[in-house]
Amino acid sequence: MTPRPSVLFVCVHNAGRSQMAAAWLTLLAGDRVEVRSAGSAPADQVNPAVVEAMREVGVDISAQSPKILTYEAVRESDVCVTMGCGDACPVFPGKRYLDWKLDDPAGQGVEAVRPIRDEIKARVEGLVAELLPADTTVDAVGVRSVPGASGLRTS
Repeated sequence: MTPRPSVLFVCVHNAGRSQMAAAWLTLLAGDRVEVRSAGSAPADQVNPAVVEAMREVGVDISAQSPKILTYEAVRESDVCVTMGCGDACPVFPGKRYLDWKLDDPAGQGVEAVRPIRDEIKARVEGLVAELLPADTTVDAVGVRSVPGASGLRTS
C-alpha cells in the first residue's frame, strides 16, 4: 500500500451507502486516507433521507454529488469497497476488494436509514483501525479519529 492509503466506496447510484461511507472515512481519518466514492449509474443527487440521517449526527453531506465509477478511480485506490449492491467493479492486481452487505436506503425514510448509517460507521471505524493502526485514537464519546482529521463540516 502507498504511504497514504486510498479507499474507493462503490454503489450503483452513489447516492446513499457509498456517500455515507466516504463521509465517515473522511471525518474519522482526515487527510491520512484519500477517499473516493462512485457509482456505475449515478443518481442525480444524494438521497435526501441519507443527507438528513448524516446531519442528525453532525455530518453535512448536502454539498456532495454522485460521481461515475471510472477505471482510473479503481486503479488509483488501494482498497475498493462495494456496498452490497452487486455492482461490478474493474479488478486490478494488487488491490484489496471488500464487499459490505448492507441494506439499500433508496426509497426509505430517515428511520430506516439510521441503522444503515450506524452499521457503515462501525465498518469504517474497523477499516480505519486496519489502515492506520498506530494513529487511531478514541475520544471521550467513543468516536475514533486521527490527528489532522478534517474535510467535512460537522455541526
